[in-house]
Amino acid sequence: MASSNTLKDIAEKLNVSVSTVSRAVNNKAYVKEETRRKVLQALKEYHYVPNEIARSLKSQSTKTIGVVIPDICEVFFGQIIKGIDEVVSREGYTIIVADSSENKINEARDLEMLFQKRVDALVLATVELKGKKVFRFLENEIPVVFIDNLPEIDREIDSVMIDNVKASKIAMHHLLALGHKNIAVIIGSIEETTGYDRMLGYKEALQETGLSIDERLIAYGDYKEKTGYECMKALLAQRDEAPFTAVYVTSEMMTFGAIKAINDCGLRIPEDISLIGFDVHDKTGLVVPGITTVRQPENQIGTTVGKILLKHIKQKNSREAQKLREQQKVLLEPYLEIGQSCKKLSVSEK
Repeated sequence: MASSNTLKDIAEKLNVSVSTVSRAVNNKAYVKEETRRKVLQALKEYHYVPNEIARSLKSQSTKTIGVVIPDICEVFFGQIIKGIDEVVSREGYTIIVADSSENKINEARDLEMLFQKRVDALVLATVELKGKKVFRFLENEIPVVFIDNLPEIDREIDSVMIDNVKASKIAMHHLLALGHKNIAVIIGSIEETTGYDRMLGYKEALQETGLSIDERLIAYGDYKEKTGYECMKALLAQRDEAPFTAVYVTSEMMTFGAIKAINDCGLRIPEDISLIGFDVHDKTGLVVPGITTVRQPENQIGTTVGKILLKHIKQKNSREAQKLREQQKVLLEPYLEIGQSCKKLSVSEK
């Protein structure tokens, strides 16, 4: 039989009420086990497909969660999405992912699409710092959790990310402990909270050690491999005037670009330049030497986001809970994964 059968059709065939069939479909109580078995068997035989649109209109829930990220190719975001799904899928939610390609216009388009689809919640790694397009979700009591970046908006918001200041300090203290004093950095946009905090950690680590900050050793990229390559080439080109023995690169793709630039210049890691990356993933072990990298607990970020979303969704229809609801700003701990890309300087090299 075709899948056009409705619950009413199946109820008539089984000579039971539509409400009985509905309760059986939705696994509600007050249905005899024998009746439930017959209903489920009939659904299977008649190839019944639930009308999700009608169901969502009735329940005011689409059981979907929107996720907008700047680059779907980055393993970091993929692992976060996987962590979110681990939590929300247990409650019957599915995820709609949109890739803004680090573009504000694309992000606005994606947010409009997700709002039109009436997602139950939103996860956003924003590139639009003013956050104007998010107000529409918040005003309609659609939970929003920010990851990776925070917008500058005048209201309390939920967020889950790492302590980026601490992340840079971890990287810098490792290099400083190995005897490096002249340390270059390739940073992302400091107009964004992530880039700003990673830069702050870099500078504070030097200052706390009594070292001065040489602006010539700071290169600005945009988290892409191309700018990582260009920044590294520029730093190497002025190495005679602004010498350095190590470089800290603050994103995975820029790290790969920097490595390529070092290789293209005929230099070796770590013999000629020590290098620490950020979020570098190499499960195959093909990158030689293995890169020392700051890591974020991506899966934990995702599962934490998922739990916050489900909590807010469940509270959504409770006015009392809304009044008592507090926004959560979760800072998770970064950590250093030691590879072979950094060397201890000898006395003559310092």
